[in-house]
Amino acid sequence: MGIYLNPGNSGFQMIRNSTYVDKTGLIDFINSTINTPRRLTCFSRPRRFGKSFAAKTLCAYYDRSCDSRALFEGLNISGMKSCEKYRNQFNVIYIDITWFLSLTKEKKNLVSDIQTRVIRELRETFSGCVSEREDALQQALFDVSESTGIKFIIIIDEWDALFREAKDDDALQKEYIQLLRGLFKGGTATDDSIAAAYMTGILPVKKYGTESALTDFQEYTMTEPDAMAEYIGFTEDEVRALCEENHVDFTEMKSWYDGYSFEGFASVYNPNSVISAIWRKSFRSYWTKSETYESLKNYISMNFDGLRDSIIAMLSGQRADVDTDTFQNDMTSFESRDDVLTLLIHLGYLAYDQEDSEVYIPNREVADAFRTAVKTTDWQGVSRLLADSESLLKATLRGDAETVAAALELAHESNASLLKYNDENSLSCAITLAYYTARNYYEIIRELPSGKGFADMAFIPHRNTDKPAMVIELKYDKDADTAIRQIKDNRYTGCLKDFAGNLLLVGVNYDKDADGKEKKHHTCIIEKI
Repeated sequence: MGIYLNPGNSGFQMIRNSTYVDKTGLIDFINSTINTPRRLTCFSRPRRFGKSFAAKTLCAYYDRSCDSRALFEGLNISGMKSCEKYRNQFNVIYIDITWFLSLTKEKKNLVSDIQTRVIRELRETFSGCVSEREDALQQALFDVSESTGIKFIIIIDEWDALFREAKDDDALQKEYIQLLRGLFKGGTATDDSIAAAYMTGILPVKKYGTESALTDFQEYTMTEPDAMAEYIGFTEDEVRALCEENHVDFTEMKSWYDGYSFEGFASVYNPNSVISAIWRKSFRSYWTKSETYESLKNYISMNFDGLRDSIIAMLSGQRADVDTDTFQNDMTSFESRDDVLTLLIHLGYLAYDQEDSEVYIPNREVADAFRTAVKTTDWQGVSRLLADSESLLKATLRGDAETVAAALELAHESNASLLKYNDENSLSCAITLAYYTARNYYEIIRELPSGKGFADMAFIPHRNTDKPAMVIELKYDKDADTAIRQIKDNRYTGCLKDFAGNLLLVGVNYDKDADGKEKKHHTCIIEKI
């Protein structure tokens, strides 16, 4: 076994020794591409979504230097027709670009270092097959395959790390792309030496203009996952089974880490965070702690028309439209709001609804990252709103109607350029932002099914909290008593019958002057039922 050539199955063995979710159906998919025109696969997804686990699984399955039969017994792939045909039948080249970047003293030497190190192992293992003068990896692979009659499976982990670590070095990026083109561009040498290739990373294949840099690859991404959708993260059935097996609250798990959605899989969970919550028996932000919020702050603070408004709308629970087609698949070529939002999809900070071309913040974990990032921007009105939201919730729970009215009045005044007082969505946006940290304790539902109000909202407590349920009704140029009566008359509380004896009704009104100008004066009444 080597480092780059036939690395063995020890990596997958370690994965199996821990809490394991069976994703070996991916192997059957790659098997279906072997020695076909579709044999080149690039599957991109966010950090900590199982990219390296998948790469190590494929290494263990294909590597002919080891016997992995026992490791795959009882797993999904073992019951599939292709399992015996291809298990441990190929020479595997495994290249982790992040590893190479850590070894290379100067990034400009990365491409030559990759070829030098891999060819050295080929030469040592297959004595006499590779000329001492040979320095082109593609030719070395062809020479070995021709001599042995055995093709290679190429697995490249973190393939796009160079575009992230050397994002301003165009010359190095192009040299790297040329290496990949040389390896995988159709031709006799490639056809005769490479049975299949699997690349994984965060970003899709880089575009130059409107063209992909590697046109022969079949791409599966966060915006177009297609057949790979179930392998992006954990499905709901997988998470439910984990929770039952480990005696963990599934409802709380769903609230924290669900939210990504693809055709055929309405609920996809962040796998790293799910496993961390199970190990630690605690729900909190795990995935977002592994990268500084500064990067998110920098992206959402870019000066593109409509970007700030879209972020604020999503913070309040709404969705934003997006066109993902213009994104150049790198971290520097931003031309519009849509480019930034598309990058955030690929980074996992936003979920994407392919059918409606909309983005949204997927869950509580990611929402926390956005809240932290926004609080340090120059969006003073919004950042103050988020910072004060915990105090507003406490005032509401203790029945301090005067403080609540003053806080909501300040929220409206601070965001006058964003919020129009006679617009229902803006009012709901203001309320949700003002009560932003309430999502740590509540599921917030806008427009109760039985409601007919102007901006009514229900706050349903999570299971692990003893906080009361709440209904908030906002009125315009009437009075807070009218808001309370509407809650009672429309029987909103019937939807919350399970919280009888522990329910707050919150009625809020704001007035306008006689000449029609907004006075922004708010009044509030809070009743406990």
